[in-house]
Amino acid sequence: MKRSDILKKIKTLPSCDLLVVGGGATGCGIALDAASRGLSVVLVEQNDFAEGTSGRSSKLVHGGVRYLEMAVKHFDRQQYQLVKEGLFERFLFLRNAPHLTRVLPLVSPLYRIIKLPYLWVGLKLYDFLAGAHGLGPSGYQSKEKTLQEYPQLNTRRLKGGIRYYDGQFNDSRMALALALTAAEQGALVANHLALVGLEKSAGRISAAQLEDRLSGERFSLPARAVVNAAGPFADQVRQLDQPDAEALLAVSSGVHIVLDTNYPPPKAGLLLSETEDNRVLFVLPWQRRCMVGTTDRAAELSEHPKATQEEVDYLLRHLQRVLDPPPRRENICAVWSGLRPLVRNSQAADTSTLLRDFLIEESPSGLFTIAGGKWTSYRRMSEKLVDQVVAKRNLTARPCQTEDLRLLGGEDWQPTGWQKLAKDYLLDERTARYLHANYGTRASAVAALAGGPLLEPLAPGYLCIGAEVVYAVRHELAETAIDILARRLPLALLDTQAARQAGERVVKLIAQEKGWDAARCAEEHSQLEQRLSQAL
Repeated sequence: MKRSDILKKIKTLPSCDLLVVGGGATGCGIALDAASRGLSVVLVEQNDFAEGTSGRSSKLVHGGVRYLEMAVKHFDRQQYQLVKEGLFERFLFLRNAPHLTRVLPLVSPLYRIIKLPYLWVGLKLYDFLAGAHGLGPSGYQSKEKTLQEYPQLNTRRLKGGIRYYDGQFNDSRMALALALTAAEQGALVANHLALVGLEKSAGRISAAQLEDRLSGERFSLPARAVVNAAGPFADQVRQLDQPDAEALLAVSSGVHIVLDTNYPPPKAGLLLSETEDNRVLFVLPWQRRCMVGTTDRAAELSEHPKATQEEVDYLLRHLQRVLDPPPRRENICAVWSGLRPLVRNSQAADTSTLLRDFLIEESPSGLFTIAGGKWTSYRRMSEKLVDQVVAKRNLTARPCQTEDLRLLGGEDWQPTGWQKLAKDYLLDERTARYLHANYGTRASAVAALAGGPLLEPLAPGYLCIGAEVVYAVRHELAETAIDILARRLPLALLDTQAARQAGERVVKLIAQEKGWDAARCAEEHSQLEQRLSQAL
C-alpha cells in the first residue's frame, strides 16, 4: 500500500484503539503486538522507520555480557534478571526473524593470562543463564586460532582468546519488518508523519494533532490511548501533554565507524574489554565490512546527531593498540552517531552506568510513555505496554501473539533458499545470497524486478542493486533517497562516498516511480548531500 493511501485511511478513521508515536524498535514492536491482538492501531513516525537510535545500533542481539559483569561486581539482582530475560528474548528474536539474524561468534583477545579465569567464569555464567537457549559453548582458544579468525590482531603479548556467542542482525530492516508485519496484521503505519499536539476532553487525552512533514498538512485523529514510544524524544512528547513535566531520560551518544577494505571483516567479532574508561568495544563483521563501536558519552538531543572528532579519535586510539597495521583516519569510510535514551538516575556517575532497563508511566491525562530498554528486549517491552493499555482502557483483545509470530520475510524461510532464487531468476550466487538475507521469502519479488539495468550494482564493490530502489518505493514506504540509502540498503552507513556515487541513480529511479520533475530531483539531491555530510 502506498503512503498516500495509508494517510487517506488515517484521516477518515473515526477513532483508533492505540496511536503509537515513534517508528523505532519499541514503537514498531508495540504496533505489531497490539495489531496482532485485534486492536485498531495507527503508528506515526516523524522521520523514517529506524532513522534514529534503532537504525544506528551495534547490530547485536545480546543478553548483555557487560550487564552481567555489573551484576556480579555489585551483587545487582536487577542487572542479573535483565541478562536472564535478555537471553530468552535473544532466542525469540533469532527464531522469529531468521532472515535478518545470525549467530555470531565473538572473541575477547587475551593479553594478560591473569584475566583468563575471570573472563572464563563470567562467560560460563552467561552460558548457564541461557540454558537451553544457548547459541554455543564459550571457552578458551589458542593464540593460533584467534589469529586465524582475525589475522590483523597485534600479536605482541597476545596469549589467546575467550570465545562466546551472541546474535547479530540488520537493525534498520528489522524495524521495517516489524512495521510492515504490523501493517499485515491491520495496523496503519506512516513515516514522515509527526505528532504536533494533543487534544483533551475533561482533562483526558482524546485526540492527537498530526502533521505530514512532506506536505505540511495537519489533521486530528481521535484515539482511545496514545502511546509515547519516541525513544530519545520521549520527553518532548511528554511535554506536549505536560509542559512542566520533569525529564525522564538522559541521552547518550554511541558512535560507530566502518573501516575500508584494508581491514576486512573478521570471521568472528572481537570484544575489547581493556579500555581507558572501563567500557567494552566491538570490532564486528557487518555487510562485508569491518564495523567498530561504540562510545558512550552524554549528548544533546538532535534529530540528526553528529559524531565528534573526540569520539572518533577514541575509537581509533583503542583500535591502534590491537590491530596491525594501526588504522588511521583515512581508513574510515563511514561514521555515524546514534542517541541512546537512558532512564535517569541521579546517583549515576555517568551515562555508562545507567540501567538499560525500561519504564512505563501513565500521565494524569492518560498519555502512556515507555522509555529506555534495548533492541533485544523490544518484544518484552511491547507486550508489557500493550498489557497495561488493554487493562487501563478496558479494551477487548487477544493475549499476546508475538512469541511465535514470524516477521515479514521470515515465514517458511530456509537457509538454502538462495539457491532456488539464483536458479529461478538467473542471479549469481553473491547477489542471490544477499537478497535472500535481506528480504527473506520476499526476495523473489525483488529479484523479479532485477532485469537489465536494475540488476546492476548501485556502487562499485557493493551488492545492492537498482531493483531494490524500485521495490523500496513500491512496497516498503520509502519516500526519499536517504530513506533508501541509509535504511532500506544501508549503503550510507557503510561507505559515505559510495552512497554519494549512488545518489544520482537512486534519485532518478525514485523520480521515475513518483513522477518527480527536474526541480524536485534537484531538491532531493541537495537534501541527500546535506544528510551525508552530517556524519562528521
